[in-house]
Amino acid sequence: MSSPDDHAADGHDHEETADPITEELHHNSWSANLEKPRYADDVELAIRDGLTAIDHTAPGHHVNLVTHGELGHPEGFLYDAIEREYDDLDWEYVEQCGCGGHVSRVHVA
Repeated sequence: MSSPDDHAADGHDHEETADPITEELHHNSWSANLEKPRYADDVELAIRDGLTAIDHTAPGHHVNLVTHGELGHPEGFLYDAIEREYDDLDWEYVEQCGCGGHVSRVHVA
C-alpha cells in the first residue's frame, strides 16, 4: 500500500488547512466523512483523504467513503483515483444520502 504522503502530489499543502481524516489504523469497518463543507469545492482534498482512509483500513475490513454531494457521483472523480493507486481492492457504490452525499464502500484485501 502507498503511504498518505504519496497522495499530496496536487501541488498545494492541505496539511496546513485541514485536519487529517484519520491517523489510526482501523481494525474494523468504518466510515470516513468526506461530506464536510471543506470538501464541497475541493475534489483533490476529497481524493487525498479518501485514499488516506483506505490506507488506514486494515485488511479484511471496509471503509465507507461518504463524499460531498457538490462533487457529484464518485464515479466521476474517485474510482479512477482508487484504480490508479491500488490493484487489489474492490469497491461498490452503496447509495446517495438524503442530504445529497454519496456512499462508496471500499473493501481492503
